Amino acid sequence: MTTASHITSTRSSGGVNTVRSVVDPVVNVRDLSVAFGDRTVVQDVSFTLDAGRCVAIVGESGSGKSVTARSLLGLNGPTATTTASTLSLGGRNLRNLSDGAWRKVRGKEVGYVLQDALVSLDPLRKLGASVADALREHGIGPRAERERQVLSLLERVGVPLPSLRARQLPSELSGGLRQRALIAAAIALNPAVLVADEPTTALDTTVQAQILALLDELRAGGTGLVLISHDLGVVEQLADDVVVMQHGVVVEQGPVGDVLRDPQHPYTKRLLAAIPSAHAPGARLSDAPRAVLTPRPASRPVPVAGSVVLSVSHVTKRYRGPDRVVRTVVDDMSFDLRAGETLGIVGESGSGKSTTAAIALALTQPSSGSVTLEGKLWSALSERDRRADRPRIATVSQDPLSSFDPRKTVGELVRSALTGARAARGSSSGAAEAQDQARVGELLAGVGLDGGIAGRHPATLSGGQRQRVAIARALATDPDVLVLDEAVSALDVSVQAQVLDLLADIRQEYGTAALFISHDLGVIHHVSDRVLVLRDGRVVEEGTADQVFRSPREPYTQGLLDAVPGVSIHRNSQEEP
Repeated sequence: MTTASHITSTRSSGGVNTVRSVVDPVVNVRDLSVAFGDRTVVQDVSFTLDAGRCVAIVGESGSGKSVTARSLLGLNGPTATTTASTLSLGGRNLRNLSDGAWRKVRGKEVGYVLQDALVSLDPLRKLGASVADALREHGIGPRAERERQVLSLLERVGVPLPSLRARQLPSELSGGLRQRALIAAAIALNPAVLVADEPTTALDTTVQAQILALLDELRAGGTGLVLISHDLGVVEQLADDVVVMQHGVVVEQGPVGDVLRDPQHPYTKRLLAAIPSAHAPGARLSDAPRAVLTPRPASRPVPVAGSVVLSVSHVTKRYRGPDRVVRTVVDDMSFDLRAGETLGIVGESGSGKSTTAAIALALTQPSSGSVTLEGKLWSALSERDRRADRPRIATVSQDPLSSFDPRKTVGELVRSALTGARAARGSSSGAAEAQDQARVGELLAGVGLDGGIAGRHPATLSGGQRQRVAIARALATDPDVLVLDEAVSALDVSVQAQVLDLLADIRQEYGTAALFISHDLGVIHHVSDRVLVLRDGRVVEEGTADQVFRSPREPYTQGLLDAVPGVSIHRNSQEEP
């Protein structure tokens, strides 16, 4: 790492414009260990960070990377036991700080971009109020001045129409807009160190490029960045140094170019091998065995291969915003999805991807146009009339935890889907409990989960385990169509690889059609037969995955492809004959 005494940084409360000389590392971690009770989750981690540098911490879910990052903010909770020979921030000793001392550090000296934008914002507070929290907490300016700074911050992180967005609730915004708002809140006081835990997880490639440019600007101004990311392309583009963690231990670290281009540890090599764009489309990404899926229940006829199972015809959706202006978010959308086909949908945040998914699921009514499911009217029916066919289409979302009843165990969640599907179809509800339990076990085993997990609650599971539970629950309804809205975007590359392989096994075994929505173009290219490219609610390009990704016709599509970070890691599959 570079010597901090050679770095002169430029920072101030109003922007990147005041000279500040730094001698010591802004972050110094030596022999950091964190335990919860008798379980040690981080052991003997050491690294330093100089002003104007970025160190990335990577590893699978549960590797200890986020716990390591939260140690710099005192956010591991009262049950954590943290020890270190050195744990300092800008020369300040962070060991044994009081709660009051930590509150003075957070936001002002170190900013934190939380990992989960979907649940990190208060659903009852408008966006502007949440972004202003750090300013208010540290007594910055009168209210009018804080409101002005909030609009400036939202504009700085690429939020369109900031004055409108500031008056909206998180539920009215896309995942990408919510994520950008979290970044705006974290940099409100221009802290010397920014801890960014998956800061681009929910962002499309062009917005991701804007955020990476912003983070690079902050780094150039002297901010030290601690980046937690499962996207190794992002790590390659932004980081100077990388720390690879497995089971709470550092297995490899060094300059990013050395580690990612010439990895020495088998675990690092496995992470790199799991990147979808490093393989031919459709190839298996993980070394996990193929899923052992049980035969599909003979509850009804299976759609004929190639037949249209979902048809969206000239659908338009308009919303009236808080400013009373009516905006079109889906504009004359038409497409067919065929049995056994995966149709990928890509586009920038706000392009209408998630609204399209909601309309397909009949969770949102179109303003005009129609949707049919297996040849039968779908969108125009009442929910009561849709009930019998509701099990035919299922969804797996980006954040399954928010869709789970926290009071129920995994087994209860999956069994509820079984009994709900039977009731919807008017089938006898007299199936023996033992039969249901056996089917739950089959479904969990089919998605690679041990049967013992049935008695656990979702909050105790890792992100990858929760996503597998969500898939098992979706399969419990015996659907012909799966709608996957950013279903793997929050997963690290190795777990993502296992889930994508699982979905491929499900498609091969059951002939299930999938509407696959993602901002990750490498994932879309890998899993899709055909691709729709959306812009401002309209389909601007469509074709086979190879046509769209290898020979895009539209400059907009080319711009999305050009914005994918990590040239040496990504796009390898595009060089194959």
